[in-house]
Amino acid sequence: MKKTLLLCFIHGFKGDDDTFGKDYGFAKHLRQLVAKELPKVNVNVIVYPTYETRGDLSECVSRFRDWLMNKVIDLEVHAGTPSPTIDPSVRVVLVGHSMGGIVAAETTIELASERPIHGSTDPAVEDPKIGKPGATPPPRPPTPNSLMFPYIQGVLAFDTPFLGISPGVVAHGAESHYATASTAVAQLSGLTSLWGGAKARQSDPSVPRKTPVAALPPAGDSSSNKENSAGGWGRWGKIAMVAGAVGAVAAGGAAAYLNRDQISQGLGWATSHLEFVGCLARKEELRRRVAYMVRLNKDLGVGFGNLYTRLGKTASSTTVSGTVLGSSERTFCVVPRKDLAGDWREAINDKATDETVAHMSMFEPKENPGYDKLANDAKDMIAKWTRNDWYEDSTSGETIGS
Repeated sequence: MKKTLLLCFIHGFKGDDDTFGKDYGFAKHLRQLVAKELPKVNVNVIVYPTYETRGDLSECVSRFRDWLMNKVIDLEVHAGTPSPTIDPSVRVVLVGHSMGGIVAAETTIELASERPIHGSTDPAVEDPKIGKPGATPPPRPPTPNSLMFPYIQGVLAFDTPFLGISPGVVAHGAESHYATASTAVAQLSGLTSLWGGAKARQSDPSVPRKTPVAALPPAGDSSSNKENSAGGWGRWGKIAMVAGAVGAVAAGGAAAYLNRDQISQGLGWATSHLEFVGCLARKEELRRRVAYMVRLNKDLGVGFGNLYTRLGKTASSTTVSGTVLGSSERTFCVVPRKDLAGDWREAINDKATDETVAHMSMFEPKENPGYDKLANDAKDMIAKWTRNDWYEDSTSGETIGS
């Protein structure tokens, strides 16, 4: 039986069907490269349909997991695989852009351990303002299960902030707006509990429950328009101020994607979307997620990598908290320096002058001079993870899917 490697693409925060290029151009291109590199298996591509990047991350992961399982079951049934959980004919590489990479990693961890990382840390550890300090650390995640189904061969991320969003992204477009953000504290003081996660708010009686204001000022308000300049940083800066120090990073990341009209839709809209990216503010949760993916790589051979953008020739230096960052240090996501964190490779964009532009244009050849290298690096990583006994046991036969 000729086995199947399924490349499953997942867009990120506020992404859509065009995330991976017009008419899924990058996804198709990568499939062709991988198929040529791994001739013993069929290489298929599926793209997770556009989904709402709002609300609790766990619910998003659960929906994606169910969808993926149904797709893989269909392929296994078509192949007539005798024991798909013991000896699957289909293995999956999850390919996520931005927050899609976190969805991919969280899904993989759930499949391998039945215990998600999201929501596993004590809110008091993440932010003392929302819980009582001194709580016991969370238990160590269980031993990975080699019989996970669907079987995830690897998680390939594109510019996913596994360790948080780079301070330079926040400072470059927002530093001046934080000076006046304190005036909104009284109006938006109900946002603090957001960073603890929905489950923590419901279960912890010590968490203060406050009713937020009904909505932010309408888009037509003159003061609103002024605050919404510079990519919407005015409003997100205010939200970050009242959400505590950890909130600044997540709010900053959200503002990187959004325009002022979207931000003006109201507090309910803002908190729902901030809850989805709220995991970016939970440093211990971020660390544990990366550590478990490294463990899966060591114990089960599950690949884990991140192709992260870095500004190139046309970028200027910027100052972050008094420190000058050269163009070679300007990245969208925090890059690991010492700890093991998988296979991280830089994807340099010599045309982009802004971290967010580089982040959003990774899969556009006209806007990213490094497009071909990006695709080839991705191909090499997938091929490296897949050349194993499962691959070598594949034999020629009927092609599954398309």
